[in-house]
Amino acid sequence: MSTERIKAFSDGVLAIIITIMVLELHPPHGEHLSDLAQVGPTFLAYVLSFLYVAIYWNNHHHLFYAVEKVNGAVLWANIQLLFWLSLLPFASAWASGTNFAKIPVALYGCVLLASALAYSVLVRTLLSTHESDSLLHRAIGGDSKGRISILFYLFGIAGALFSPWIGGPFYVLVAALWLIPDRRIERQVSGERADER
Repeated sequence: MSTERIKAFSDGVLAIIITIMVLELHPPHGEHLSDLAQVGPTFLAYVLSFLYVAIYWNNHHHLFYAVEKVNGAVLWANIQLLFWLSLLPFASAWASGTNFAKIPVALYGCVLLASALAYSVLVRTLLSTHESDSLLHRAIGGDSKGRISILFYLFGIAGALFSPWIGGPFYVLVAALWLIPDRRIERQVSGERADER
């Protein structure tokens, strides 16, 4: 099966997720700059959620650059990732609508954790469809950043149950960790091109 349709579908779903999130941004009631404080929580939640969607889009793009083939299991693994990411607008709206109360912030972390686990399942499923000497296998290698992210999400969820101001920084920390895209695939592709010359 071709990878083009799965990439196009994923791009479309992620674009819709961002659209849904931005529709939650409503202008404040009032004409003064101080009135922007009314939308402060919603804007903060939007920025973080947008950043997460951008990170997943970026890494999904890099991942599929090295993918040579997909099968039904890969399609379902990808759908599963998109399902969890599609819950970000809901979790984001609930967290910001409650001024970052404990349970909504913990649920937001649960959606982030589920998305990270789903991405890991997608990667493992893709690896199982490729030969051990494929570009994908060589590029993926270990995934220490992914394991650290899951640990931080767990800390964030547990911390949020005590105080959202304890849990929230862990979610921001994971986003900061992934701001620079996963370069393993780029390095592997660049190395192969250099070998061909």
